[in-house]
Amino acid sequence: MPLYRFKSNDVFYNRVKVNPKQSFLVYSGSTVLNNFANESGSHTSYIQNVSGSGHVSLYELNIDRSSDQLIYPFVYKDSNRIGFKTVGTGSFNSDFQFGDIISSSYPLSASISKLLYPPNHSSGRITALKNTLNFYTNLSPAYQFDSSLGNKATQKLGLLSIPSILYGSSVKKGTVDMKFYISGTLVGQLQDERQNGELIQVGPSGSSGTGSIAGVVLYNEGFLVLTGSWDLTAAGTRFAPSHSETYSTGSESPQWLYFAQSISGTITAPSSSFELSYEGTDYVQTLTMLAHAAKGELNHSNNPTYVKHDANRVYYTTGTYGYGEPRSTDIKNTVSSSFSGHTASFAKVTYISEVGIYDENRNLIGLAKLAKPVKKTQERDYTFKLKLDI
Repeated sequence: MPLYRFKSNDVFYNRVKVNPKQSFLVYSGSTVLNNFANESGSHTSYIQNVSGSGHVSLYELNIDRSSDQLIYPFVYKDSNRIGFKTVGTGSFNSDFQFGDIISSSYPLSASISKLLYPPNHSSGRITALKNTLNFYTNLSPAYQFDSSLGNKATQKLGLLSIPSILYGSSVKKGTVDMKFYISGTLVGQLQDERQNGELIQVGPSGSSGTGSIAGVVLYNEGFLVLTGSWDLTAAGTRFAPSHSETYSTGSESPQWLYFAQSISGTITAPSSSFELSYEGTDYVQTLTMLAHAAKGELNHSNNPTYVKHDANRVYYTTGTYGYGEPRSTDIKNTVSSSFSGHTASFAKVTYISEVGIYDENRNLIGLAKLAKPVKKTQERDYTFKLKLDI
């Protein structure tokens, strides 16, 4: 088997920027991701072994596995003192002896979450975003933590969180789209159409609050801070009479700060449904390799069918001290003639079906298989383009 070394112009490293789109539908306490229906398995109520169709499974392990056969991560406690993040230092020192197994659990899953903060909440989670919000005030004054628009440390607001596994390195600007439905009727739509983080109500036509800013997007951090508190079905609009139902503790009108509140686990708001869509930003490292099959090369094969077989001919001999093969063996002519009953002139022909990648120690580390073997003659040369996303 011939081996060839990649030349400097045969290997390329690239970074591909991708923008995968994600969409969430929230209704009556349930979340659906990318319109993927809940598919039950043979051993679990949900085949991905996560909480529901609105969750994404990390590594997609334990697919349709029963609870007593789950794969789980583990480490041994040794001098390296490596443990899991969920095991505190005190527990690591006192609850485990050297040589003990420290285990965690799979599957790990993630989905969007929503928190509602009442007036004068003084939440530490919101306060932790103060510096981040103020950092983006050069994009819009709506980011300012404390201004004439309100003090986010005390005003009533909603916080919608998106895990990084669902958007990559950042949310793509200008792609956030939020829709608020009442009994299937669209009563409000937000978009960051200016690409500066402002969530502006763009419709529907005639809705209450059209053109107003209902919140901001933290693109790199994956947070949507919602402050819009106007009634989306206020009297005088084409959605009158106004609607009300329980979004927190009592009967309230539909407002943007209640967006997706039904996934909080405390209320269902059966008349309200919510839709969130956006595009993430991620970078995929790509390795491209060019493998060449030059003219006059790769035209011999060790496949037993490559040689011409004759039932009356001895192709090898064996004995007590060795094994022998004849010095010359005829190669089977696979070239077909254009004329019936005639044999075409002999030509060495092989078929390339796969390309192997080896390291410097000649260990096979990769194998690229062709869907259909390629006919290789001495007059033909080929270049195979191998691409690997890392």
